[in-house]
Amino acid sequence: MAPVLPLVLPLQARIRLAQGLWLLSWLLALASGLTLVSSGHLLAQLRHLGTFLAPSCRFPALPQTALAAGAVALGTGLGAAGASRASLDAARFPPWRGVLGPLLAAGTAGGGGLLILALGLALGLPMSLDQGLEEGLGIALAHYKDTEVPGRCQAKRLMDELQLKHHCCGRHGYKDWFGVQWVSSRYLDPNDQDVVDRIQSNVEGLYLTDGVPFSCCNPHSPRPCLQSRLSDPYAHPLFDPRQRNLNLWAQGCHEVLLGHLQDLSSTLGSMLAVTFLLQALVLLGLRYLQTALEGLGGVIDGEGETQGYLLPGGLKDMLKTAWLPGGGTHKPAPEEAPPEDDPPKEDQPEEA
Repeated sequence: MAPVLPLVLPLQARIRLAQGLWLLSWLLALASGLTLVSSGHLLAQLRHLGTFLAPSCRFPALPQTALAAGAVALGTGLGAAGASRASLDAARFPPWRGVLGPLLAAGTAGGGGLLILALGLALGLPMSLDQGLEEGLGIALAHYKDTEVPGRCQAKRLMDELQLKHHCCGRHGYKDWFGVQWVSSRYLDPNDQDVVDRIQSNVEGLYLTDGVPFSCCNPHSPRPCLQSRLSDPYAHPLFDPRQRNLNLWAQGCHEVLLGHLQDLSSTLGSMLAVTFLLQALVLLGLRYLQTALEGLGGVIDGEGETQGYLLPGGLKDMLKTAWLPGGGTHKPAPEEAPPEDDPPKEDQPEEA
């Protein structure tokens, strides 16, 4: 059976292959390290912003898978760097001969599979962010007032921190706060007629106002923040509605978070693509180096040419012989075996 993609490697070619593989291996280690940093940063961001994602959103699976893929790629790069460096020294290479096989298998099946899965997630999962943020931010606004409800006590603080840190207001804009009750009922005076009228005018019994929380205020505004009666043109006669962004944050949190998380996932996807390319080159080079050295008994400076290859036999022949027992050698059944000739009998001496 002819080997798959054979390559003749004389002495100088083997040395250049080992040296180039050493350099590629360290580039792989660097790229996988950056992948680990990118995925770790995205995970840290999601730990703070996960409250504003719907529970059904699968976007957090991207950095988790990328973290595992980066770890395997880092191990592959370090192992390949050690093996390629040791292959230049006949005294140091023998211990690595038993490591190359498992390293190639783990890098191809484990690292390659994880990298392909992570790349697929990086291409597909960011599309689900839009709906996940839409639903998650809607839930966050609805529970802003529930400061005394178990499990929702931190909703107000988290939403305020989000709007202050990311310079956003509401889900798509400040008017989103007009449609939810964001003031806790414990702070409403039941004897105030205005409060009673507002609650009775709403079919769901909510206290709705044309105001926003303080965290929507822009601290760079030259005047005190206007938070209430924002839809009344006569409430603030000196306020210019054409410059509302000087008073409140202009963007909604959905747009800001969507762009922020998609930028992080795009950066992570680029790092995954570079890591995958480098790992493929390292594994190919490592396989050629392994098979070439096996032909020389593990001595890279052996005289003469040797041949490196990817697979020992052609794919067609391998598939054909894979179904035959005994590794492709057909042996006849016992009853089919030709009978052996009886050994010649020695002449016995005649009896006297």
